Amino acid sequence: MDEVTPPPPPPVDPEKVARQRFFAIGLFRLSGAFIVMFGLLILMQRFSWVQGGKAKAMGSILVLVGLVQYMIVPRLLLSLFRQKPPE
Repeated sequence: MDEVTPPPPPPVDPEKVARQRFFAIGLFRLSGAFIVMFGLLILMQRFSWVQGGKAKAMGSILVLVGLVQYMIVPRLLLSLFRQKPPE
């Protein structure tokens, strides 16, 4: 049987990779900011479906999750992006 070797992968454009990574980091920050704003609206009890103590608990949790996503996740992604891929 004749074995067919797969074609080599196409060359990677470093500029395209950098744009994609920049977009991913920006998207995480933007979504984190939206989560924080949504959590603050819940804390202020602007929605009829959550009121009282449940609103404060849920809003606090969402604000904390949004802050982590806004501040920590992009830094983790940066450190991940700086590592060389395994060969």
